Amino acid sequence: MVSFMAHGDVQMDEIEAGFKKLADRISEREGEKEALSEEVRKKEAALLSRMAKTAKPLIPSIGMNLLERGKQDTKGELYNTVFSRKKMIVLGKTDPVEFRPDDITKKVDDQFCVLSEDGKIYEVMYSFDGFLVDSYRNEISFEEALSRYGVEIQYMLYHALHDYLKGQDELIGALKITLDFISEKEKKG
Repeated sequence: MVSFMAHGDVQMDEIEAGFKKLADRISEREGEKEALSEEVRKKEAALLSRMAKTAKPLIPSIGMNLLERGKQDTKGELYNTVFSRKKMIVLGKTDPVEFRPDDITKKVDDQFCVLSEDGKIYEVMYSFDGFLVDSYRNEISFEEALSRYGVEIQYMLYHALHDYLKGQDELIGALKITLDFISEKEKKG
């Protein structure tokens, strides 16, 4: 019976040692995951930039000309409208800043993040004074866009690419995996 207990102790020691190795490996993998997450986060703006370059040739056919200014009649109908010359894809919306950078007397009613057919990201800020609707378009960096509008803009651009890039399944699949990884990190962080 003594030999059985000694043999049992050896098995328990082996199990505990194996468990410790497994726990150490899990901790090590978590550290690797955190390092990779940080690396991906650092490169989010570069990813958005590359996605924008890929989408740029599609924007003339899938984008829209946004309202720059117009007048509103008493029925709420717009007239004397002027639209942007370049087409754009709306990527996101945020709570508007209080006033426009070009004219601090104009309150911002709506604020959007767009990708223009020139491949640049803009904020479009709309103001309405009860009669005149006008806008201000402000170019922002990819980093600023992600900071102000979040990774949701990457998802919107991903969906535009997914819907319109035919024959690029490998690229679309890789983008989906990366964006899913980023969004999981955003939810936890």
